[in-house]
Amino acid sequence: MYRFLVVIEKSESNYAAYSPDLPGCIATGTTLQEVQRNMHEAILMHVEGLLEDDLPVPESQALAEYMAVQV
Repeated sequence: MYRFLVVIEKSESNYAAYSPDLPGCIATGTTLQEVQRNMHEAILMHVEGLLEDDLPVPESQALAEYMAVQV
């Protein structure tokens, strides 16, 4: 099993997602649930492609954290 950080961003009309550990692996969707589902499928295809091509699957290195700033 692999685990990757996924960043989801909201725009005016949809959502976009990417994984910093998997360059080029992106997805979009009109709802949060759709982008999550699409990104899951994108990661699965990305990792399967790496394995089929005998390429290494990168270990997750990305971290995320919210920081509170008082102004």
